Amino acid sequence: MKTKILSLLCLALFFAGTPTEKTYQIGDAVNDFTLKNIDGKMISLSEYADKGAIVIFDCNTCPYSQAYRERIKALDAKYAPKGFPVIAINPNDPNKSPGDSFDKMVSYGKEHNYKHAYLQDIDQSVTRAFGATNTPHVFIVKKDDGKMILNYIGAIDNNTRDAKAADKKYVESAVDQLLKGEKVETNKTKAIGCSIKWKEA
Repeated sequence: MKTKILSLLCLALFFAGTPTEKTYQIGDAVNDFTLKNIDGKMISLSEYADKGAIVIFDCNTCPYSQAYRERIKALDAKYAPKGFPVIAINPNDPNKSPGDSFDKMVSYGKEHNYKHAYLQDIDQSVTRAFGATNTPHVFIVKKDDGKMILNYIGAIDNNTRDAKAADKKYVESAVDQLLKGEKVETNKTKAIGCSIKWKEA
């Protein structure tokens, strides 16, 4: 019996000591990344962002992403001129979600008149670094002393179905506060959406 208990304790300690994948948390500096945009150009976070950026893990196929599509476009239209453009990133493995292939992204962007960047994270390394779990999932970064600091993680607002019924516009509030030089009051919310389609290990 003692041997069994010791074995279980050793097993628990082994798993407790196993390193887990570290993801960005509020206050962390985000590493620069460069991904392919739907116009064929390579876009870097450091070059694209002026004061900061609204990074949104998004896709073509998720009903939640589709429900937020016009709101995402509106965020870029409102905040890109103020130095906080939207950088949408498609994290899905196109082998598991053919509707999220790069060609489909290009077609989707043209169909819906995307003005914002829409990038493909083909190896999912950027997605993993941010710790995105679903689409859409928002991460707001602000440039501070040359570094991109993470200031918000979560949802766009509190009503997926109806933009007009949303009475808490988390992203807008966060960016407005950052533009005023203030601290983001609500810096983390629960993002609701479709799970990311990960590559096979």
